[in-house]
Amino acid sequence: MSCPFAKESLDKLKQFVDVCVVNPDVLSLPDLNFFKVFIESFGGKVPPPSKMSTEAPAADKPEEMTPEVESEEESDLELDTEGCVEPDTLNENQKMGDPNKEVSEEDSDRSSEKRMEAMQQFSEGNHEKAIELFTEAIELNPSSALLFAKRGQAYLKQTKPNACIKDCSRALELNPDSAAAYKFRGRAYRLLGEWEKAAKDLRQACNIDFDEQTDEWLKEVTPNAKKIEQHNLKLERKKAEKEEKEKLERARKAREAHTKAGSASQNAEPNATPKSDDFYKLLQDPEIMAAFTDPEVSSAFADISSNPANFYKYKNNPKVMALITKLSGKLAASGIGPGGFPGFPGGFPGFGGMPGGGAAPPTFTPPDDDNLD
Repeated sequence: MSCPFAKESLDKLKQFVDVCVVNPDVLSLPDLNFFKVFIESFGGKVPPPSKMSTEAPAADKPEEMTPEVESEEESDLELDTEGCVEPDTLNENQKMGDPNKEVSEEDSDRSSEKRMEAMQQFSEGNHEKAIELFTEAIELNPSSALLFAKRGQAYLKQTKPNACIKDCSRALELNPDSAAAYKFRGRAYRLLGEWEKAAKDLRQACNIDFDEQTDEWLKEVTPNAKKIEQHNLKLERKKAEKEEKEKLERARKAREAHTKAGSASQNAEPNATPKSDDFYKLLQDPEIMAAFTDPEVSSAFADISSNPANFYKYKNNPKVMALITKLSGKLAASGIGPGGFPGFPGGFPGFGGMPGGGAAPPTFTPPDDDNLD
């Protein structure tokens, strides 16, 4: 007889049975009452729900996470912001020249002349005029890092740190070793209160070409930069500690869940062996499944599961005994040791050689013939 159910349906049924074995409390759910009634209709008994499932321990209640107040952490960081300015609005029309221009010798000479004029105006304090002349020089020779750095210095004098940063960044694209570009950009960052960037640029400027003014500016920003660095390290350490704590908490909850599942399984199957899973896999054998489709056989096994002593009622039933013999052989072949059939309390008593069977059933012999008939 072929199995009347599709493999997909059987797989789902197996998954459902596995869940019930591990946690029989689910059978007490209202939605599964029909299955509970089905089991009991065959004489089976569904264990009452454990106290653990109906009354969750206080330890399982989700811990209320105390929100971290960032403002409190930030309040620990006190910086000296004296000398900082409001950021200037970056001018999108700030002329940067054509980076693809091929600079002729004549362009280079004219650019140098404009640069000299610009520096003269700068020394006289005419910073706006100096910027105009540096811009003309840049348009003639847009590949000169020095021109961008000097115009950035002029913007710095006008308290336009963002414009200065834009020029100095272009200068460093053209010449990564421009000490002047690092120096003026570092000062611009200082005016904006970006202490770490300021310290980094000013330190690099000193490494390339040391001068007293750059060193003085570096000393000015170092205290705030160190405070920020230490503060960030503190935050990173707290973050790492929090992540480690959460990791340990997840591991603890996983262990508790595993322990509960094991306890529930033991409560459901007090005589089950560690190889119960192997037994349930064995029940998926096509021959075994086909045998259980016989109402007479399934009813007999339900009766035996509710009371192992009822085994003797079926010792002369060829269908039941044939299935038990088949199960015995497959169990022995699979290596499942003694301990009883999972789900059948105490195994099948009196069936020699079967797991949980113990000794062979007593032999019933007819009374001696007294030759009276």
